[in-house]
Amino acid sequence: MAVKLNRPSAIGALSITPLIDVVFLLLIFFLVATRFSEEERQLELDLPEATEALPAAIQPNEIVINIDAQGQYYIEGQFRQLEQVEQILRRAQTNNPLSQTVVIRADKAADWNFVLTAFNLCKKVGIQEYTATTDD
Repeated sequence: MAVKLNRPSAIGALSITPLIDVVFLLLIFFLVATRFSEEERQLELDLPEATEALPAAIQPNEIVINIDAQGQYYIEGQFRQLEQVEQILRRAQTNNPLSQTVVIRADKAADWNFVLTAFNLCKKVGIQEYTATTDD
């Protein structure tokens, strides 16, 4: 004679009705939310044009500091005093606090102290990415 064991079924005890209710509520929520976002763009407007506007995700220009053999600093082709270089770097760092880069190009006859001064200015104003380049 075979013995029959009564095992409770986990599937029979699990009610999926609340799960179905939650899924339908989420579906309705996303359908309604999508409809509202479409209605915002359906109104016909004659929008103004901005001729001088810049894109929001503009990449900052890297600043190139050139140092000649006498140790004079040039930015954008113009001679700059050390205080002017610091002001330019500070302004650039304020405008682009996380992504401003500086490239320092020095004449090979220039004293290394001038390059270190430029490094120190970058560090002083908070610019993290600065490099010295060589001729490739």
